[in-house]
Amino acid sequence: MLSRLISFLKACWRPSSDRYSHSGSDAAGRQEGLLWYKDTGKHINGDFSMAVVQANNLLEDQSQIESGCLSLLDTGPFGTFVGVYDGHGGPETSRYINDNLFHHLKRFAAEQQSMSVDVIRKAFQATEEGFFNLVAKQWPMKPQIAAVGSCCLVGVVCNDILYIANLGDSRAVLGRAVRATGEVLAIQLSAEHNVSIESVRQEMHSMHPDDSNIVVLKHNVWRVKGLIQISRSIGDVYLKKSEYNREPLYSKFRLREPFKKPILSSDPAISVHELQPDDQFVIFASDGLWEHLSNQEAVDIVQNNPHNVRGTFSDCFVGICVSLFDAQWALHGGLYIINLMLGIDYAVLGSGIVPMHLI
Repeated sequence: MLSRLISFLKACWRPSSDRYSHSGSDAAGRQEGLLWYKDTGKHINGDFSMAVVQANNLLEDQSQIESGCLSLLDTGPFGTFVGVYDGHGGPETSRYINDNLFHHLKRFAAEQQSMSVDVIRKAFQATEEGFFNLVAKQWPMKPQIAAVGSCCLVGVVCNDILYIANLGDSRAVLGRAVRATGEVLAIQLSAEHNVSIESVRQEMHSMHPDDSNIVVLKHNVWRVKGLIQISRSIGDVYLKKSEYNREPLYSKFRLREPFKKPILSSDPAISVHELQPDDQFVIFASDGLWEHLSNQEAVDIVQNNPHNVRGTFSDCFVGICVSLFDAQWALHGGLYIINLMLGIDYAVLGSGIVPMHLI
């Protein structure tokens, strides 16, 4: 009876689709030097605030939120998509992800008529293959594009399920209320792929048992082949296809010997979480935030700063905090955490509180 009632209510909800992203030239927001921000905006179930800060004049990072239909079919599924793309070596890969990943997700969701881990994985794979094709076309005129890549952190909320998919060292952290104490507990949802983590180094050695130099300590920093800290990404074709690890690519990127299989992976780590009534918000941020704050510190800041603020940034990171109840910004030491309302509503049915996803 209860499941049929929830299905009926969901069937009656047919929202329109809205898209919010920042690519460095979004006129919908405001620009102050290297700070871009949008104080308030509307999406399916409420308001949101969003901001991006860059460390230099070339913005390599992208972020987006898509709310509404998650399929090419008008019948859904419906939900919210959040993406944080931390680029390196240039802006081309993060821009490509921003322009293509969500479209691929909608295409595969339409084919399966549902949202799933398989849909998300296929969307990542199609985005990677598309960028490979772009590199192949531009290689004769612009060979350095082979050394451009991006971390890719994605969150999808659909039918009371939160999917987290990650490549690289960005991070998603959930804030969950503890009713007994009134505190909000930080729970990390994403797996990271940075060889500074011992388990990631072990994974690289197990995948490349014949290469004793697959991970090298260089200037007190662990790097894959002495070049890059992350072990998974979109792009970075020079470490995935040997034919692009040669002249005219800059010598600092070229390896001494050709490789037979990809050194970096584009297979995302995907986790699935059933949303609970005590789940308050999720912070999506690149590594620039987590270098300064622990998971719990970031969650405490969001919990204790419920009003919009604006100030001076001291470091560069890309971050979106999706609040399950409210729209807010939080400021700490010159660093922003950006919050957007996801629109998870809870309906009181009978004697209990049942999570209902009405996006």
